[in-house]
Amino acid sequence: MDKYWSTGIRDIRPYVPGEQPAVAGLVKLNTNENPYPPSPAALEAIRQATNADLRLYPDPDSTRLREAFAQLHRIAPECVFAGNGSDEVLAHAFLGLLKHDRPILFPDITYSFYPVYCRLYGIEFETVPLDARFGVRLDDYARPNGGIVLPNPNAPTGRTLPRADVRRLLEANPHSVVLVDEAYVDFGAESAIPLIRDFPNLLVTHTLSKSRSLAGLRVGLAAGQPGLLQALERVKGSFNSYPLDRLALAGATAALQDHAHFERTRGEVIATREWLAAELARLGFDVVPSQANFLFAAHASRAGADLLRLLRERRILVRHFAAPRIDPYLRITIGTRAQCELLVSALQDILHAC
Repeated sequence: MDKYWSTGIRDIRPYVPGEQPAVAGLVKLNTNENPYPPSPAALEAIRQATNADLRLYPDPDSTRLREAFAQLHRIAPECVFAGNGSDEVLAHAFLGLLKHDRPILFPDITYSFYPVYCRLYGIEFETVPLDARFGVRLDDYARPNGGIVLPNPNAPTGRTLPRADVRRLLEANPHSVVLVDEAYVDFGAESAIPLIRDFPNLLVTHTLSKSRSLAGLRVGLAAGQPGLLQALERVKGSFNSYPLDRLALAGATAALQDHAHFERTRGEVIATREWLAAELARLGFDVVPSQANFLFAAHASRAGADLLRLLRERRILVRHFAAPRIDPYLRITIGTRAQCELLVSALQDILHAC
């Protein structure tokens, strides 16, 4: 039936999300979801919004949500854009800001949706190799480009750049958009949002899926100067005028305002991450330093694919990428302390059985 498809669709390799099996009792550490529930205030706001007003369209401008995000980051609401998950926001940015004559640049090991967007929209791109420890070398981006995309922290590695390095990158590329994808920033990295005041070419994207435990609600945001965001608004207005529904707007706004819940749950994730990193190192894993809600680790003597299979036999899911340079590694989402203790116990059994 693909004879009816549009030209070029056959050549697109879609992004493959982490497995979401409908099986009870799994220790699910494969999709970077937060192990803790959303803010009670967010759940109550959703309940309150579940009323007869659902017959009406939601606010197309996501006004209250944008105001809450702006207040949190001490910027003007006019500097905030909202969309249906950060994937949609990123898609609008690729189409609205990154399609130029020169190729855009992003790391060779990074979020695998970036090349998908490029192929979908016909955007030329070049991947820039990370160093031997999966770090970004700023000098490698000192070449003509149509834009730069950097996740910070990077996925799947968890490595970060300090804000001072992001500033250097912006100063070196005044004629290109620099998009900093901060999906995991709340777990220990420095946000680049304060830099938007000084750089009209900076766009910073966020999601409420990770640190706010709202992956099921699909809420994404971007911060940048209004002139930059107008390009996203044009794409949005040509694609989906009402990207966020009433329940998502209510829950997301309340989640951003519940600072106590946010600090408590992210603190738990960070503490468990550091404990798990030490335990994995004790078991002989090379653990890449992470400021995200996951770890990237490879064992000295066991292949990543083998460990993935053996853990799955024990009903523990992690993620493995069969790709050059990273094939030995597993990406392990930080779960609760109890879940991570089960993982460590399973790995001890697997490794001692060798």
